[in-house]
Amino acid sequence: MQSTDHLRATFTINNNSYTYFDLNKLGNERLSQLPKSLKILLENQLRHFDGKSVNADIIVAFSRWLDNPSGGEDLNFMPARVLMQDFTGVPAIVDLAAMRDAVAKRGGDVTTINPQIPVHLVIDHSVTVDQFGSPQAFGENVANEMTRNDERYRFLKWGQSAFANFNVVPPGTGICHQVNLEYLAKVVWTDGDTAYPDTVLGTDSHTPMVNGLGVLGWGVGGIEAEAALLGQPYSMMLPEVIGFELSGKLNDGVTATDLVLTVVQILRQEGVVGKFVEFYGDGLAELSVADRATIANMAPEYGATCGYFPVDEATLAYMKLTGRHHDNIALTEAYCKAQGLWRHAGDSPIFTRTVNLALETVEPSLAGPSRPQDRVALNDLGAAMTDYLKANNRDLNEVATIPDMEEELHHGDVVIAAITSCTNTSNPDVMIAAGLVARKARERGLRIKPWIKTSLAPGSKVVSKYLSDSGLQDDLNALGFDLVGYGCTTCIGNSGPLPDPVASAIDSKDLVVSALLSGNRNFEGRIHPQVKASWLASPPLVVMYALAGSTLVNLQDDPVGNDNQGNPVYLKDLWPSNEEIHDIRKIVSGSMFRDAYNDVYQGTEEWQTIKVENTETYQWQADSGYIRQPSFFDSTTVAGEEFPNLHGARILGVFGDTITTDHISPAGKIALDSPASHYLQSLGVKPEDFNSYGSRRGNHEVMLRGTFANTRLRNKLVDREGGYTLGPDGKSVISIYQAAMQYRETNTPLVVIAGKQYGTGSSRDWAAKGTLLLGVKAVIAQSFERIHRSNLIGMGILPIESDKEISQEMLELRGDEQVDIMACDTQLSPKQKVRIVLSRNDGSRHEVLGRLRIDTHEEMAYFRHGGILQYVLAELAAK
Repeated sequence: MQSTDHLRATFTINNNSYTYFDLNKLGNERLSQLPKSLKILLENQLRHFDGKSVNADIIVAFSRWLDNPSGGEDLNFMPARVLMQDFTGVPAIVDLAAMRDAVAKRGGDVTTINPQIPVHLVIDHSVTVDQFGSPQAFGENVANEMTRNDERYRFLKWGQSAFANFNVVPPGTGICHQVNLEYLAKVVWTDGDTAYPDTVLGTDSHTPMVNGLGVLGWGVGGIEAEAALLGQPYSMMLPEVIGFELSGKLNDGVTATDLVLTVVQILRQEGVVGKFVEFYGDGLAELSVADRATIANMAPEYGATCGYFPVDEATLAYMKLTGRHHDNIALTEAYCKAQGLWRHAGDSPIFTRTVNLALETVEPSLAGPSRPQDRVALNDLGAAMTDYLKANNRDLNEVATIPDMEEELHHGDVVIAAITSCTNTSNPDVMIAAGLVARKARERGLRIKPWIKTSLAPGSKVVSKYLSDSGLQDDLNALGFDLVGYGCTTCIGNSGPLPDPVASAIDSKDLVVSALLSGNRNFEGRIHPQVKASWLASPPLVVMYALAGSTLVNLQDDPVGNDNQGNPVYLKDLWPSNEEIHDIRKIVSGSMFRDAYNDVYQGTEEWQTIKVENTETYQWQADSGYIRQPSFFDSTTVAGEEFPNLHGARILGVFGDTITTDHISPAGKIALDSPASHYLQSLGVKPEDFNSYGSRRGNHEVMLRGTFANTRLRNKLVDREGGYTLGPDGKSVISIYQAAMQYRETNTPLVVIAGKQYGTGSSRDWAAKGTLLLGVKAVIAQSFERIHRSNLIGMGILPIESDKEISQEMLELRGDEQVDIMACDTQLSPKQKVRIVLSRNDGSRHEVLGRLRIDTHEEMAYFRHGGILQYVLAELAAK
């Protein structure tokens, strides 16, 4: 096949004619049985067919998939657009600015470094909950945000003026995923008269939230997103697709949050890392797009690449509700029905395998204390928390007096209650439910426990509008859930400091206290460094536990508190019915969304007053604590054909299972006694102005020192929690950063050894960048999460899966071993076998086999050039 032009077809909507690449014209009726997510990938291949990057072989592979739905063939995907948030977006734009400098040094045209597809960056991760529980909280937090991040925001405004196809949504607008769902996503796009599905790659791992609207997209590392926006295809493998059948209907009082925590648990047990999940079944008719988006949002938590919901009547209803143009709505319906992307009752595509869930079996749930997949039924939380305390050898009767308060703090007490994050604040039902719980509690005279830090951080201004218009915001304010900002706060670790008396009480008895949040992540050390147990819950349950004050209670049986008459009040007295929720939801209208997004790029007065120079290259500041020119492009790597054997490497760390990107590259607080802290203080930065690791991702010096610096990290080579390891002498215990710098002085390569699910969590490219800058050449793990594995390749680091467990216990690793990694075949190729040899000082050796997890030929090309961006530069230089 030389071309795919003969596959074009035409349809007309409102007197406008559109062409599209018609899958039916491929002449294979069985393709109608493909999962709808794969149909979108197939259309993408037809539209970008060039005989090279996309050729007839991959199109044939889709037909073969129906006979053996296991995937595996290389596929080069070209998204319609890229979505970024500021934590991951700032380093991406820093890289683009540095690439322009590299092109300028070679005498090239710097404007060749320019987005080739639309890019939207939403500033949503930088607001911190410094102030709370007052009407002034929002204004003060926003003012602090603008002051702390002035340099970062100037840089982003420069990027908006310097790069074409690059738009910045200013701070205070909402969370990128909710802005995407409510405004940016079109479901069907057009280029001239060609109609095609909306697809997106995002630098935040929760990009799949938009799958709930029928838009195919997923999270990637910033490195991969940079390559995609520069016109490079996203290299992937034709995936397995797990069909998740939903049937029945949720019971009254059960929320979409309860449903998604159940789905996360099921799919983690099923094992869907690197796979697509597509939801089907008649139960979808009972779920709104907001419910579907809640489930799709947590695809990273259940490990899938995406969690796709097909387009149907609910999609059109949501588009109308959110004020989409009627032409776009009509186009979406006509195209999806013509292309076979429309969901019909009884649809049952061919899947790799299927799982099932009857919605009526879902029960009220939470998840924790440190992993989203660890679901706990509501009536079991007290017992689960008790077991957790006993496992950590805590005395359940331990009590600390809170200074300046006539209150006592116990193990299990709630100190943070946050309605936060994109997971739930996009869903009016659960937000209204939280407001109704607050209203009923207020009417009964109940109050939040005085030691709890409460916050409400919606993902969109629309949430504030319907809460205000319904009067529910007044009820939430009465309990301390005042608006603190529009953005990802507690869920990303921007929970801010606890009140000093509460913090002192926790430290005085080393209490294990709890956070309740309506977010999607609760990894160790993420929410707050003093909070060891974090529980994910629906917004109304967050309010309930803030009233109860402890996670040791059983809310199904125990009273939440006593009313103003001294009578016990139970959950059933405060929990709203579906009818009560639906009565208030009627006020949510399209005008609310149109008003909220009418001037989406304008920003506040403070944003508008930021002035920048209109230059094609960035003027770096040598003393900057936020934006520094990275060193990744200082040298050019000559692409090699042979496997880069590693000899005499030392082990930087040995870690267990489920090491997250939070463990590798923290996003939250910068500890006072840490290498990053010492560096910032050397620049004259005061500790109160440290901000967070996430906010300083544009400075490689901070991020290098913050790699493997999580306060809850456990390196099995040392008996100490935190970012520590053995020094080169094999005896001294020093920071991982210090050890890496000492190894650098002798040009000693390093390796990291870990267990299963290495790199779980956020699409955090600094987890790979920092690893590279520490001198790590290879990561040996039992299994990798998808995004981090790709990021390691994108930075030129070898990801190797061991055939057998390589653990500290099994091998009695002491930290003085030398590691050799050699290919069984010298020719560098995807998935090749490698030999891993560990040699000890006593002369003993241990050898195991491993497999290189560079999976595709495109990934191999990136690695051979030293990384994906170096590959792009080489391609541009060749042209």
